[in-house]
Amino acid sequence: MKKTVCLATYNGGPFIIRQLDSVIEQLHNDDQVIVVDDGSKDSTVTLINEKYGKRVEVYVNEQNMGAIKSFEKAMKLAKGEIIFLCDQDDIWEADKVDKVMNAFKQQRADLVVHDAFVVDGDLNMMNESWNEYNGNNVQQGIAGNVIKNAFTGAMMAFKKELVPLFLPLPKSIEMHDQWIALVCMLEKKKIVYIDKPLMKYVRHGGNVTGMRKRSISEQLKGRLGTLTAILQYKKSKP
Repeated sequence: MKKTVCLATYNGGPFIIRQLDSVIEQLHNDDQVIVVDDGSKDSTVTLINEKYGKRVEVYVNEQNMGAIKSFEKAMKLAKGEIIFLCDQDDIWEADKVDKVMNAFKQQRADLVVHDAFVVDGDLNMMNESWNEYNGNNVQQGIAGNVIKNAFTGAMMAFKKELVPLFLPLPKSIEMHDQWIALVCMLEKKKIVYIDKPLMKYVRHGGNVTGMRKRSISEQLKGRLGTLTAILQYKKSKP
């Protein structure tokens, strides 16, 4: 099965080559790598183009669109049968692609999610399980995932045939990964969880998402927006 890896980048110069190297070495030549850059002010785009040339498809947003819209753009451009989402500053373990693809083939998965090592910006180990570190429970169902999202995009892969189900991404959602997982649950798709760390998830002050603690009002607003999207999704179905 052909694969597409979708990245959204923004000022990722210090990390992007390290990440892409860990990705590309696991892919076949006909697999696709898409980078949507959200108007980086650093050398991110230049570094990618100079090292990888046409091997990596780079699309630069004319104006800053944010992570959600950048990933949406990348997913629309994906041609592979299996789509991997990828952050700009992590490192994939050498067996990630093989383990994930085996889950699609052997367990007939529609969506695959796995665990990750948590490391700091210098790659020092902070925790051997992101799910333990973040209190994630991927088995908690729709209501539980509205309250606390247990799905992390950088640890997800899914069949391309699912894309029309969750695109366009609703404006009211908090993050694309949560919405993808919720739609899969609503559509009763098979979600397979790999209880093994398959990447180093880097936590540092430069991360685009997941570092700032949100206020109670922000959390409530986000959950309401997600609930609204779910209700509208259900209403749109015959």
